[in-house]
Amino acid sequence: MSIQQSGTQIVGQYALGLLLEICSHYGHHDETVKSGKWENNDDWCYWDYPMIELYGKTAGIIGLGRIGQATAKLLNALDMKVLAYDAYQSEAGAKLAEYVSLDELFAQSDVIFLHCPLFPETEGMINKENIAKMKDGVILINNSRGQLVVEQDLADALNSGKVYAAGLDVVSTEPIKGDNPLLKAKNCIITPHISWAAQASRQRIMDITVDNIKAFLDGNTVNRVNK
Repeated sequence: MSIQQSGTQIVGQYALGLLLEICSHYGHHDETVKSGKWENNDDWCYWDYPMIELYGKTAGIIGLGRIGQATAKLLNALDMKVLAYDAYQSEAGAKLAEYVSLDELFAQSDVIFLHCPLFPETEGMINKENIAKMKDGVILINNSRGQLVVEQDLADALNSGKVYAAGLDVVSTEPIKGDNPLLKAKNCIITPHISWAAQASRQRIMDITVDNIKAFLDGNTVNRVNK
C-alpha cells in the first residue's frame, strides 16, 4: 500500500457526504429542530430546502483513479448512472463507469466530482466556459485540489443559479482568505481540507511511513517516485 492509497476510501466517502448534505441539508434541519421549529410546527414535518433524490440521476467523475473509483462504487450503490473522464482509461474503471469525453460529461451530468490531479492542463478547468457547457442546476463536488476551479467563475455561477450548489473541501489558497468569493456565494459548502482526516486514515499514513523507512534501512526501497 502506498501513501496515496492511505486515504482512498475516506476521501471517496467524504465526497459523497458533501453531496448528501447538499441534497438533504441534515445539519440545517437538525439546528431548526433543536431551536424549536418542529415543536411549534402545525404540521408533522417540514423542510426548508428542496429534497433531492439521487436515484436515476447522472454523476460525472473527472479523474477515475483510485479515489474516483471509490466514489464510483458508492454512486453505483445509489443506482446513479456514472460517467467518467480520464486521460488514462483502465479496465477497472470501465467496470464502474462509462468513459466519455469531457464535453459529454459536462453536458450530461447532474453532479460533477473532481478527483483529478492538479496539472497545467487541469488547472482552472472549472471556468465560465466549461460551466456554460453544464446542465442548469448542476452540483459540483471538489475535494481534490482547489486550483482546479476558477473561484470567481464558480461563485458567479452559484449566485446566478447556473450551478445549484457546490460542496468544497479545498480552495485555491489554504487557509482560505477572507476575500475568497466563494465565502459569500449561494449554496456553497466549504470545509477545511479534512477529507483525509479520519483517524484510521491518519494511522495508515503513519504505518506506511514507518514501513517505508524500515524498508529503506534494509536496502529494499518501496513506493519510489523516481521509477
